[in-house]
Amino acid sequence: MSNIQVKKLHTFLGHNDSLYSLEALNDHQFFSAGSEGMVVRWDLKAPDEGEVFARVDGSIYAMAYDQADDVLYIGENHQGIHKIDLKNQAEVGSIQLGNHQIFDLKIYNETIWAALESGEVVQMTKALRMLNRKKIASERARSLDFLASNIVVGCSDNTLKILNEQNLELMQELKAHRNSVFVVKYHPSGKYLISGGRDAQLQVWDSAVDYVLRQSLAAHLYTINHLAFSGDGRFFVTCSMDKSIKLWNAHNFKLLKVLDKHRHAGHGNSVNKLLWMKYQDLLVSCSDDRTISVWDINLKDEDHTA
Repeated sequence: MSNIQVKKLHTFLGHNDSLYSLEALNDHQFFSAGSEGMVVRWDLKAPDEGEVFARVDGSIYAMAYDQADDVLYIGENHQGIHKIDLKNQAEVGSIQLGNHQIFDLKIYNETIWAALESGEVVQMTKALRMLNRKKIASERARSLDFLASNIVVGCSDNTLKILNEQNLELMQELKAHRNSVFVVKYHPSGKYLISGGRDAQLQVWDSAVDYVLRQSLAAHLYTINHLAFSGDGRFFVTCSMDKSIKLWNAHNFKLLKVLDKHRHAGHGNSVNKLLWMKYQDLLVSCSDDRTISVWDINLKDEDHTA
């Protein structure tokens, strides 16, 4: 295990229920949301000044910020997607997608993408006009990521679906995990894809060679909820229902550090989402314990090729 030093800088309080979603606004500001339907804006430069930005009636699992238009898209479970103008802090559009949970929202190639409880993937314009909607799995579509003209979708039927962006045609299906896939994420270089899920395994796939499985890691004790890469791509972090956050070398996939309640005053319940911010390279995490933690991880002396 590495000698990397970790310090928890802040704990943000104010939410009254489990937190599921974090979304960066810029290098130092971000949004948080969860079961209570309240979206709060935080500033790492002024950590005691959280601001309630928006409210919806249902739980929020996913948000996506469009920097070009200064708009936040909020996925409200069972009620669809809300488009919020940040300058005026007002809703300027919405779309109903049926009585479904919205597990992921992404902006890619100037369109909005959603992964639904129904096993569907939905593509919309930024004005929330439907472009494409297709059922690609018999169970939940939980996580989306993109590489060139391909979309990868992590599904609750234990598979990864590689789709063509233009028509959502199935290009390849990977029998990825023993249980539901909760997160899929391409390395910033595009060289490989990592998936994680309810079986607590991390699977590393070679995206350049027909998605051959290169490595399988018994990463956590329970469900892996999310993962995030550092800005330079040298490291990544995972979080889990086992209440821990783990730091990994993104070159050789060695475990470098465990952040938990016992060793670092970490979260007391499931850690659900991670956000690696540009400001001072700080890591943000949120949890079922209703709190947001801000972590300073000293990576300067760590050799990423070790």
